[in-house]
Amino acid sequence: MTHTNRIDQHSWKHDDLRIFFSVGEPSGDLHGANLIRDLRQQHPGIRCVGYGGPKMAAAGCELIEDLTQLAVMGFSRVLTNLPRFWNLYRRADRYLREHRPDAVVLVDYPGFNWWIARAAKKYNIPVFYYGAPQMWAWAGWRVRKMRRLVDHVLCKLPFEAAWYRERGCNATYVGHPYFDQMERQKLDAKFIAEYGSRPGPLVTILPGSRTQEVTSNLPWFLKSAKIIRQRVPNARFAIASFNDKQGEIAAQQVERTGLPIDVFVGRTPELIHASHCCLACSGSVSLELLHHTKPAVILYFANPLLALMVRMLATVKYMTLVNLLAEDNPFTTRPVPFDPHGSDADQVPYPEYPTSDDKSAELAGHVIEWLTKSDRREQRIALLAELKAKFGRSGASRVAARYILEHLTHREPTRPAPHFIDRAPHANLGVRRLVTALGILECGDSSPL
Repeated sequence: MTHTNRIDQHSWKHDDLRIFFSVGEPSGDLHGANLIRDLRQQHPGIRCVGYGGPKMAAAGCELIEDLTQLAVMGFSRVLTNLPRFWNLYRRADRYLREHRPDAVVLVDYPGFNWWIARAAKKYNIPVFYYGAPQMWAWAGWRVRKMRRLVDHVLCKLPFEAAWYRERGCNATYVGHPYFDQMERQKLDAKFIAEYGSRPGPLVTILPGSRTQEVTSNLPWFLKSAKIIRQRVPNARFAIASFNDKQGEIAAQQVERTGLPIDVFVGRTPELIHASHCCLACSGSVSLELLHHTKPAVILYFANPLLALMVRMLATVKYMTLVNLLAEDNPFTTRPVPFDPHGSDADQVPYPEYPTSDDKSAELAGHVIEWLTKSDRREQRIALLAELKAKFGRSGASRVAARYILEHLTHREPTRPAPHFIDRAPHANLGVRRLVTALGILECGDSSPL
């Protein structure tokens, strides 16, 4: 069936647009919700339906299922949930076949979203990827999927669009949606004033939004906290947990340490704002730290096999988004681990440690410096403020909504797959096969970035 036939058959009208969403990450739920609000503001008659989370539902999306409950990482966890994913795929395929929405919008969540894209291609439905996977970081050969299955790649980072276009994708830079949320976010001033004014500098611990990240990273953060307390006895610590379950895990771990650490749920922005500096798990939280111009040291603890694979496949200098934004050319053929004693260490916004080793002493060292040397902390804040002024602007969801609506109301035909001859450079074939085997669905961010 051709695209023209589909339009004729359904008497397509501009005022009855229907868009199918597929969103599986908590952060994607947030970005999807903001995009839906802007779509509805620019086109009030639009109907949004599909997979997402509670924030998208609140924004007006008709949820078929809350997919954010299945934000899993790792081969074994994906394999365990495979029957559920297969059922979700069949339901989406049936919906696309029976209702023929005017577009499919994917947000993050690589792996499962490729399945949704393939289904859309079967029915000649245009596919927009908002917040595309960061495959440029370590799995560049997968760009072939993007060329084959996606009509429009809406990029979050300025260097992403050029990278995708060089490899034959129709890519556009719209901005990072995280800054939209930062602009709309309203902090609890009373909490900040009360908690932030207590004696002693506050160090906020951000162990991640996934339970797997919390269990992997929090023990090292707590070990670092012990070291910091020995050097700075009046330092205070607070853990910002993503949900109640993770808050309980954190509280149990804190109890075993004997440290006086407070655990909060739903207070992440307030705790970042009130803090002197932070210990953080790698992820989009680095953008929130940038928004608050807050010094932080970044950890991503992984098992030795995953750490080795990342070192072998990484094509960027850093794993932290803000550090990549600070680089004129973030790509490299031979990544070098961050060296806190290197000549350029002061120019890296966030010291980072992707590792399978104990780096608690190194993490503590950065925090101790910021707690005891005000000039070093102020230098870091000045660097972050400069970056924020350059990249921390809001408007991504508004720009993306306008782009999607303009292309749909002009009724541009979709491009049949495959769009392009494969021109991507090939990684080592054996390593590629291993990564493919370990990441059948890759349901989570495509990298620790």
